[in-house]
Amino acid sequence: MPNRSGSIRFWITAGVLVGAWLLLNTASHGEAIIPHQPLHDLPYTLGGWTGMEQPLQKEVLQAVGVNDYTNRVYFEPADAPLSLYVGYYSTQRTGDTMHSPKNCLPGSGWDPVRSGHATIPVEGGHAIVVNEYVIQRDQDKQLVFYWYQGRGRVIASEYSGKFWMIADAISRNRTDGSLVRLITSMRDGQQARSRLVSFTQLLFPSLDGLLPR
Repeated sequence: MPNRSGSIRFWITAGVLVGAWLLLNTASHGEAIIPHQPLHDLPYTLGGWTGMEQPLQKEVLQAVGVNDYTNRVYFEPADAPLSLYVGYYSTQRTGDTMHSPKNCLPGSGWDPVRSGHATIPVEGGHAIVVNEYVIQRDQDKQLVFYWYQGRGRVIASEYSGKFWMIADAISRNRTDGSLVRLITSMRDGQQARSRLVSFTQLLFPSLDGLLPR
């Protein structure tokens, strides 16, 4: 019975979200487009890390539908490299919405191994909660951190992200936001997690200053 009750609550919540989203997409009023700083303004030097831009192919850009993005590999002489992707959407009313890495990465041949959350202390005395996701292809295992950021919030849950997008569309006439994703190899074991945590702490203040609140 508890499982059935939980399932009913899930489908009721999903139905409300879908209904609200359909209402928003059929609304006739336009959305306020909030100015933002280009993501290429994100520093290429963060601590001891140096970034190199890796432009996405045209077909990939068309598929993800972003209004702005940066896709980089960061190097540090004494550590393994990591990749950073940030995709920004000025609006999500027109059908272009953020794609969860849990859907995109398996579609690229990566098998999910484990998923959970990481709580990371950041500048300002508070902490953010992000998704922690382990993927594998053949013998290559990688660790992924990702989260949704925008309108003054950092959100891990896809469901919570949809809820706040709809709430902000109604109350603030805004659906802008971004997907932030970090990936690194797990060949050095637990150092991979320490690497992503420390890099997130370096990245977050600069990224938070670029995205509209």
